[in-house]
Amino acid sequence: MRLFDLTGRVAVVSGAAQGMGRATALALSEAGADLVLVDRNLDGAEATANDVRRHGRRAIVENTDVSSPDAIAELFRRVDSEFGRVDFLGNIAGDGILSKPEDLTIADLHKVLQNLVVGRFAMCQEAGRRMLAQGRGSIMNIGSLASTTALGRGHIAYSMAMGAVVQMTRELSTEWSCRGVRVNCVTPAQVINPSLSARMEQDPTLEGRFLKGIPAGRLGQPNDISGLAVLLASDASEWITGAIIPMDGGNMAMNAGGTPGHEQHPVQTFRSEKKD
Repeated sequence: MRLFDLTGRVAVVSGAAQGMGRATALALSEAGADLVLVDRNLDGAEATANDVRRHGRRAIVENTDVSSPDAIAELFRRVDSEFGRVDFLGNIAGDGILSKPEDLTIADLHKVLQNLVVGRFAMCQEAGRRMLAQGRGSIMNIGSLASTTALGRGHIAYSMAMGAVVQMTRELSTEWSCRGVRVNCVTPAQVINPSLSARMEQDPTLEGRFLKGIPAGRLGQPNDISGLAVLLASDASEWITGAIIPMDGGNMAMNAGGTPGHEQHPVQTFRSEKKD
């Protein structure tokens, strides 16, 4: 469909070696976009680039440190020289640190905020300047359900950072949408990646605890981002901006005390706690 056609457009995707970054890059290339693939894992990013090229699209690989504004500025100078434009930013890469709140060092807090807030903003700023000059463009920030609900389990620094990413998205959309640049944020629940897999191996009860909060009955897979990424990059989402879009199998929709429908419930009668 023409609405989803990305032919002639250039996308910059961070975290492109694996997971949602790789899935985003491949989906965009299938829809016609050329790719700038950013990841410290050069072998993985090159593997993604080879798959992009099999779709008949151009791809270049950069091992930019996405926590460094100077490195990000250099990345976009390379984009200028190679492509002369940027139409979509998939702002995905960034590291967190798990720690109990009482044990978190200020140095580690600064590190997480630098990775996930300052770095994401610098990516938005560099891409946004070019999109504003073009009069059009789209940015997809990856946030987390931790931006609006607490996870516990040592996520204090990560959750603080993700809350900032959501507000950054809203502010950028408010400032830039009238000039043709859309900014949205996708907030996934638990999506399988090497880090999450390792944590579930260490704690065999973890996956079951996650699934109790996901009515769809499964954890996320990287490819779950594919259609959403193409939608947000394309003209099909021309009037979608400033949106915070859950990608969570129904997690946010379910009350914390709710029970997923795939569990069996005996027929019961109960009295409401509400008093007339």
